[in-house]
Amino acid sequence: MTASPDLGTSRTASPELLRSVFRQHAAGVAVITAAGAGPVGFTATSLNSVAAEPPLISFGVGTSSSSWPVLAEAEHVGVHILGEDQQELAATFARSGADRFGPSTDWHRGPEGVPLLGGVVAWLVCRVVARIPAGDHRIVIAEVTAGDPSRSGRPLVYHQGRFTALRD
Repeated sequence: MTASPDLGTSRTASPELLRSVFRQHAAGVAVITAAGAGPVGFTATSLNSVAAEPPLISFGVGTSSSSWPVLAEAEHVGVHILGEDQQELAATFARSGADRFGPSTDWHRGPEGVPLLGGVVAWLVCRVVARIPAGDHRIVIAEVTAGDPSRSGRPLVYHQGRFTALRD
């Protein structure tokens, strides 16, 4: 076997190596919300469909996140698929210390009291069924209980450290 000239040099595993590789991976952008003493939420690129029967999703959340204390106890979460026109909303929910549910955010309480964001491409309300330790994160697995996929539009994507849109 011969080495391919475009493979480059292997680097030792590290958080920076993982971040560098995943900057090359385009991911859909979602906002996860939950209700506690006040609403909480964060931008996630780790959203996955897990199973169709029963309908399960998963996402990762850092245990140092300001949203984690509420998510650690929440029975239900909101999952919002953002559209390409919602870069500012994604940035607001990604920014530490931001007033995520302030006057500039269109939201209301939905099923199970979950904060639902307006104008998103699609949303789900899900019942949390597991929180699995994974390093400095938890993988949350949740079962879909309600949702609305009816707004048409193209999804927002995260790639190379920035929010962007799909290109034809």
